[in-house]
Amino acid sequence: MVAGAPTVVLEGGEGPPVVLLHGGIESGGAYWAPVISRLAETHRLVVPDVPGLGASDPLARLDDAAFAEWLAALLRLVGDERPALVAHSLLGSLAARFAARQRDLLRQLVIYGAPGIARYRMPPGLMLAAIRFDLRPTQRNHERFERWAFLDPDWTKQRDPEWFEAFDAYCVSQGRVRHVKRAMRQLVKAGTRRIPEDDLRRIQIPTTLLWGRHDRMAPLRLAESASATLGWPLHVIEDAGHVPHLEQPGAFLEALGSVLDKPRPSDQRR
Repeated sequence: MVAGAPTVVLEGGEGPPVVLLHGGIESGGAYWAPVISRLAETHRLVVPDVPGLGASDPLARLDDAAFAEWLAALLRLVGDERPALVAHSLLGSLAARFAARQRDLLRQLVIYGAPGIARYRMPPGLMLAAIRFDLRPTQRNHERFERWAFLDPDWTKQRDPEWFEAFDAYCVSQGRVRHVKRAMRQLVKAGTRRIPEDDLRRIQIPTTLLWGRHDRMAPLRLAESASATLGWPLHVIEDAGHVPHLEQPGAFLEALGSVLDKPRPSDQRR
């Protein structure tokens, strides 16, 4: 139970704690599967399904306030050592807002594919693909959406066809669940809203951007703008779109490891 919401959480590994926060996707944290085992060799992982997605029960609403209350409760359950938070896509935007207000609960922040960190307008084609899948969650409409997410869907899926087939089927089945549809709509609204620059400057913990070079959902220019304005380091993953941990897991893990394994300041709470 996290902030009153029955929440499914995968935990494993040993080492400094890392919370992996999935993006706005019906499957929840399942899409971290291709990188979990490697990360768990050096870190203690906490991988939740956000309320209303994956296998977690929904909240009445999934807005900034409800998300912040839920995430704060989850982080307090992690243990005495403050974790690093790795957050993707729409939830990367919500994580950045959270970090601006709850600095004492996190050691560092890594975000990627997060549209809210700079001026953003959803591409019309992406909006059409999202609406199509929302209205008719079929395999065909899911594949249309994946063409926005991946630089090369066919090439990506050749890495592990059996897993991707099961993953796609799960996303489609979840897309037919009423509370999942509601959570997704709420996340799109909250996660695409721009975060004021003054709020981003309030983030006091080390913050790093990872980004796919060819991200069509949240273009690289958003990260470049935030990096130039805020001084946040930017690591670009080549030959990847919006989901580099699925498209280029080796390069993603190398970039993430270089961030997480940096010498850390004292972990005593401020």
